[in-house]
Amino acid sequence: MTLARRKFLQLSTGAALLAAPGRTASAQAVRPLADRLADYADRISFADLDASSVERIKSHLIDTIGCGIAALDEPTVRICRDVALASAGGRSTVIGAGKRSTPELASFANGAAFRYYDLNDSYASPTSGTVHPSDHFAPCLAVAEAERADGRQFIAASALAYEINCRLLDAFDAAARGWDLPVFSLPAVALAAGKLMKLPPEKLAQAVNLAINDHIPMGQTRTQTNSDWKGIADAEAGRNAVFAATLARSGMTGPAPIFEGRKGFFQLVSTAADVDVAAFGSRGTAFRIHQCGMKAYPAVVYSQTAIAAGIAAAKEVGDLDRVAAIEIATTRRGYEQTGRDPEKWTPANRDTADHSLPYITARAMFDGDISNASYAPDKLRDTRILAFMRKITVREDPEFSKPKGNAPSTRLTVTLTDGRQFVSQVDDLPGFPGQPMSRADIERKFRGNIGDRWPKDRTDAVLKTLWTLEAIDDVSALLGKLAA
Repeated sequence: MTLARRKFLQLSTGAALLAAPGRTASAQAVRPLADRLADYADRISFADLDASSVERIKSHLIDTIGCGIAALDEPTVRICRDVALASAGGRSTVIGAGKRSTPELASFANGAAFRYYDLNDSYASPTSGTVHPSDHFAPCLAVAEAERADGRQFIAASALAYEINCRLLDAFDAAARGWDLPVFSLPAVALAAGKLMKLPPEKLAQAVNLAINDHIPMGQTRTQTNSDWKGIADAEAGRNAVFAATLARSGMTGPAPIFEGRKGFFQLVSTAADVDVAAFGSRGTAFRIHQCGMKAYPAVVYSQTAIAAGIAAAKEVGDLDRVAAIEIATTRRGYEQTGRDPEKWTPANRDTADHSLPYITARAMFDGDISNASYAPDKLRDTRILAFMRKITVREDPEFSKPKGNAPSTRLTVTLTDGRQFVSQVDDLPGFPGQPMSRADIERKFRGNIGDRWPKDRTDAVLKTLWTLEAIDDVSALLGKLAA
């Protein structure tokens, strides 16, 4: 079969699906979504980003790198770094190692570090759950270094990854059918990596086809007792997507139409939806990164307001031995991920604990804070906390599940042994959309994450480079400062 004939059949299959009963004639003529996403990726450039969008990219990058540096000594992160360094000699820096590996494995190792503490940013879709688009900085850095890209090209590719991930999350609810949300990282990173590789639209579309078809992650990652993989799943999606873009560059084709096909994404993973790519971020249209929030605490996004509510409630109550019961009201996703499974009341490891509303709230009430130290093994076995958690129930408040575009709300209703009740509700926090962190806040968090790992002059130099990223001629100059 000739290539032209094969492409004709692929497009015909997609058109047949779109021509189902109830579809309009204009819908039937829509090109495959992978092709439209590729066209969008091809035309987006640094010039399309206004100053505030560039500032947000740099801010989120600084926040993410700080989170990654803090986690470099964690055993799970070490495993990923050791695997990457087994293929040393490539073109992309493994942060904290002073060595390079292949772009896909450097992306994997760095992504594992960036995500490990669950302290990097988040995007809470009004309809479909929460993702961490800053995970995509790892593959963008790795590919940008390998391709000798400049700072502007890196910023444009990063903005593209954010946009694709967030917009597709808004359009499709894959989690409702049991899939894990890094599924949307696959096309986002494939397009960003392909953009940095300067692939033409037809090869960008093939990168999407290849990335999605064989790498759909299951929702068991974030169900019941969580494993190391909870924090690695997005790093793996990035690794796969970089590899897919590399294959597409060499001429490999993938199954198509990957979204609309008879056994494609719409049929097997999500339901069909109209995706208006023309409405994506561009010159004059806001990019989705402005709707992404930065976390104050190393815990799942649904717990951020719960921590603040718990600390406030504890101050109001005083003696916590007086507490008879606590009801935590959260969003539907918050309930499903952090309060539905019985394992969340006996968290056996950090990965389960930082996704447990009962544990996080109880620990915050007793300690007045949540930090990385909150998940030490002796903390998880604290009999006082475990007994207190048995007083806690979690439920969904349908009002909290309605789209609102900022931090997920939490309400604590605390009942005392004498029957009195205290209510503590928090609906938003600084760092979330509408209240972005200032440069001073971002630097304070960054320096806190770096701690005494680096001398002050090195931290100052890295921050100066990051804040002037658009002026860098070669991203390798930045990675060199992060290598050792």
